[in-house]
Amino acid sequence: MSELLSKSGSYRIRKISDLIFQIEKDESKGMKVPVTIYASDSLISKMINDRTLDQAGNVATLPGVVKHVVVLPDGHEGYGFPVGGVAATDMDEGVVSPGGVGYDINCGVRLIKTGLSTSDLGPHLKDLVNELFRSIPTGVGSEGAFRLTTSELDELLIEGTNWAVEHGYGWQQDKETCEEGGMMSGADPTRVSEVAKKRGAIQLGSLGSGNHFLEVQKVDKIYDPLAASSMGLDHEGQITILVHCGSRGFGHQVCSDYLRVSEIASKKYGFKLADRELACVPNDSSEGNDYRSAMFSSLNFAWCNRQMITHWTRKAFERIFRASDQALEMELVYDVSHNIAKIERHSVNGEGTRDLVIHRKGATRAFPAQMPELPARYYKIGQPVIIPGSMGTASWVLKGNRKSLNLSFGSTAHGAGRMMSRSAAKRMHSVDEVKKTLEMRGVYIRSSTKDGIVEEAPDAYKDVDAVVDVSDSLGIATKVARLVPLGVIKG
Repeated sequence: MSELLSKSGSYRIRKISDLIFQIEKDESKGMKVPVTIYASDSLISKMINDRTLDQAGNVATLPGVVKHVVVLPDGHEGYGFPVGGVAATDMDEGVVSPGGVGYDINCGVRLIKTGLSTSDLGPHLKDLVNELFRSIPTGVGSEGAFRLTTSELDELLIEGTNWAVEHGYGWQQDKETCEEGGMMSGADPTRVSEVAKKRGAIQLGSLGSGNHFLEVQKVDKIYDPLAASSMGLDHEGQITILVHCGSRGFGHQVCSDYLRVSEIASKKYGFKLADRELACVPNDSSEGNDYRSAMFSSLNFAWCNRQMITHWTRKAFERIFRASDQALEMELVYDVSHNIAKIERHSVNGEGTRDLVIHRKGATRAFPAQMPELPARYYKIGQPVIIPGSMGTASWVLKGNRKSLNLSFGSTAHGAGRMMSRSAAKRMHSVDEVKKTLEMRGVYIRSSTKDGIVEEAPDAYKDVDAVVDVSDSLGIATKVARLVPLGVIKG
């Protein structure tokens, strides 16, 4: 492949190896570090058709950015930062950018395993999916099953998953199998606007819309039996549930609020930005501390939201199978965040480790074995990495690999990565066509709107298997098990 150009022609992309491309540091453009892209020829050819690589090059101009900006194989255009992007900034000289986290703060996934097999599901699939659809609110503006008082919401924003579990919405061990234990310390509800709180108070326990979903799946193939067994995935045909959602209107409002703050502050601090969407504030500034406190509150809201959905999911299974969630062995395998910025210790250019602010925008943490951040049950095998596919295609479970620390600040892809806009998907597909395609694949779907089905047609996304192959081949995160959907509910 000859040298490539980003869509704008501003950045030249050089092929380093079969799966590694680079935009070299160009000081004339204000770049402080290079950009490293992990992709196949096919995947990078899609990235140059939108602003993905232009945005990555622009991120490389941010104050205090270190080592390199990373674009993962599911990369595509986002707000400011590309989705599927990772950037690290120095704690003292660097910045934090709301665009480097995104609007859906802590959009993420959690995987629940069961003791059921496809033979147990049998004729119950449609009844189960219908029951889940009745039990879990979906769609734009969907409201949760109850209203939070002001004091309850403030408690939840500090306590995260722990709040839900202590109020009877889950198992004690659920907290142990979430990134950060499902609770980010440092959250401060006083840094959150009343508008954000008003939006969040009515949406706890709701799935939302867009690419968010709940899927009933089966284990299609196991690649690493030892790691899979440690995660409770012990046989092909085992039934699992994957929940994909985030902080709903609460996190969206927090992002909107602090983008405005950051745009003003960027001028105050004299930052010359390559793109106004990269509005940012110094890490050690009052604005930076306020944003982190509000963003951490959003992280906790999202973890609690997924915990509530887990509770309603377990109850739906109990009603259909007439057995307790404990008897059905509905254990949480793991919960990972996709949109987050937090302080982690990493080595830069072979130097000793130091604290950095890691922005993961549409990226999954992929820590290897023996990292102190991991729960005890995964300490010896590495962190479970859950990569959801598009509706009707496969999802994957991987495990973090030590190479990720050097290659990608301990990160890998977060999904298939969108390839077609929602409006284009609606022009190209009809509801009946998409439903028929899914039915032919053995997938039963319920959605609150027709658009929720058409906009998320499987071919609107990249091939998730190809994305995972890149991660696995590079050793960023390696294959454990492949999951395929049987039933889907969407907004």
